Amino acid sequence: MPFSKLSQPLQKALEQVGFSAPTPIQTKVIPLVLERKDIMARAQTGSGKSASFVLPILELWSVSKGEGKAKIKALVLTPTRELTVQVAEAFTTFGKCLHVKPKVVSIIGGEKIGEQLYDIQQGCDIVVATSGRLLDIMGKKQINLSTVEFFVLDEADKMLDLGFEHELNAILEALPPKRQNLLFSATYPEKVQRVASRITQRALEVSIEAETPTVERIKQRAIEVNAENRAPLLRQLLRENDWERVLVFMANKRAADNIAVKFRKHGFLAESFHGDLIQEDRAWTLKSFKERKIRVLFATDIAARGLDIEDVNCVINFDLPRSTEDYIHRIGRTGRAGKEGMAISFLDHADKAHFALIEKRCRITLEKEQIKGFELMGVAPQKEKGSAPIKGKRKSKKDKLREQAALKPAP
Repeated sequence: MPFSKLSQPLQKALEQVGFSAPTPIQTKVIPLVLERKDIMARAQTGSGKSASFVLPILELWSVSKGEGKAKIKALVLTPTRELTVQVAEAFTTFGKCLHVKPKVVSIIGGEKIGEQLYDIQQGCDIVVATSGRLLDIMGKKQINLSTVEFFVLDEADKMLDLGFEHELNAILEALPPKRQNLLFSATYPEKVQRVASRITQRALEVSIEAETPTVERIKQRAIEVNAENRAPLLRQLLRENDWERVLVFMANKRAADNIAVKFRKHGFLAESFHGDLIQEDRAWTLKSFKERKIRVLFATDIAARGLDIEDVNCVINFDLPRSTEDYIHRIGRTGRAGKEGMAISFLDHADKAHFALIEKRCRITLEKEQIKGFELMGVAPQKEKGSAPIKGKRKSKKDKLREQAALKPAP
């Protein structure tokens, strides 16, 4: 049992927050981290991966923290502000029973950089950050990472989608070469493996063979409906079901804002959530959603990972995700902590081919439903072949070669 390998203060903290037994990823990872091994772990959102690195890092830190002013011993990078705050809170929560409590600082954009600089200068043990704001502070030469012993990259595949690969060199140069590296990713495509090889050459690979792409406790539905009828259908579903928290995924920020306004006019407690909101509004919106002051949250894929919100009754794919992997992350917002959940995807004619690809890659097959009064009408649009180029509109390669030849001096 991995928890039995932890000190009594950490076990006491686990009891206080209701952790009775480790998850599969915790069972495998915690002992290896305690043995100071580098790790590359495949772990889906909601698998308990945060505790799998937070707990052993606290254990190792508590026995070797040293005296005097706190120095940064652990650096954790995450792709979103919300996940950064949650991981920082996990360090604080699990470390509250230690004889000496860790000083944890979260570094995120959208908040005053001066306050974060002050917290760092006062001395801290653990920094959890988004890479952009961390680089801002590094550029001001206001942070010393030379004492880091633990470097954690959380949601590595998502960070690479946000352009992290180009920022990595500056961060690695600031870290000491001798450190423990812990990488967590839902998938390990070639670009993640390439970045992982730059961070560590000796990592042990950990995956949970029992994990499946979809969770049985989530009931998945696919409803065929024309695009213009998705909003009316969603309103009917909300009226027919007693869902207290509904997370609706939209294609973009503007669509999320617009539909939230319309649903409020129809009497629903609705708000939008996306990356353009200032940090204060993002924090308020999430807090209100958790406290059931908001029933329907219209969000972009920023909400697909890392948000620890209990009892989301239903996830709606109002717009399908571009990436098939994001389908799993989206529906994983419901059916958490052993509870049942519902995930519904709306499909127009134009969505069918993409959803078929999602089904194939996620190894699912869903019966396509139609709701009375909202049946899918019309036929799938035929793909038009590209029209032939109009002569004279754009120079052909042959014309360009002729012009270049004419410019050459005669022999």
